[in-house]
Amino acid sequence: MSVLSALMSPVYTGISKLLLLWQSVWDGLPGDWSWVLGIVFLVLTVRMALLPLFARQYRSQRAVHRLQPRIKALRAEHQGDALALGTAVSGLYKDAGVSPYASFLPLLLQVPIFLGMFHVLRHLRPTITDPGTQMLYGWTVEQFHDASHATLLGAPLAASFSSGGPAVMLVAAVLITAMVTTTFLTTRLSMAQNGPAEDPRQRLVQRLMRYGIPLSMLVSGVLFPVGVVLYWTTTNVFALGQQAWLSRRHPVARLEPVAVEV
Repeated sequence: MSVLSALMSPVYTGISKLLLLWQSVWDGLPGDWSWVLGIVFLVLTVRMALLPLFARQYRSQRAVHRLQPRIKALRAEHQGDALALGTAVSGLYKDAGVSPYASFLPLLLQVPIFLGMFHVLRHLRPTITDPGTQMLYGWTVEQFHDASHATLLGAPLAASFSSGGPAVMLVAAVLITAMVTTTFLTTRLSMAQNGPAEDPRQRLVQRLMRYGIPLSMLVSGVLFPVGVVLYWTTTNVFALGQQAWLSRRHPVARLEPVAVEV
């Protein structure tokens, strides 16, 4: 076991237990819907638990964005003097009670959890037949077998668009379309909230992100198992609603300078 796997093992185990908990809640439904809903509610539970972090990240980004006109003025004032500009900008952030790094802390805390969900879902493959490997992260052999052979509308959750039959390709295509669409909408909404970039290079980066991220999801979706695509689609739908809710709760016109601690 690698060092990373050892460090992430508690996260993998926690995610697995949460998935099994939700599957047991829906156990008794026809077919494999208990596993499908288990994945959906696993995502919803984690996203709800992380909502305060996302809200903190959003407020940090908005607070920094409000200072951009003043930062632009400081750049013009200290043009050619990087040291003086850095000192002035740091003083501006300090006076406004804003930390430009505060939005990165929630992101760092979120990454292991999302990697954990991704890993657990990719781990549930029927090609894994070793009982010791199947029982990793708190699974029983029977639970692993049921989860790795579960289907969504006839498409195995462990199969992918690139390696499945017509049923898999159809279900995967619908989910991939939803995943790519919601990724594009989420990216566009996030950029709209931050306002258009003034620098031509930043505008180019925004344009590349607006279309590049959804395109990467399209390519990845063809390779990902259906269960992972379902996870990403659910995550994107929640993220889209979350961004809309945060923008309504903290509209630009009513935003006031807020203190954001690291």
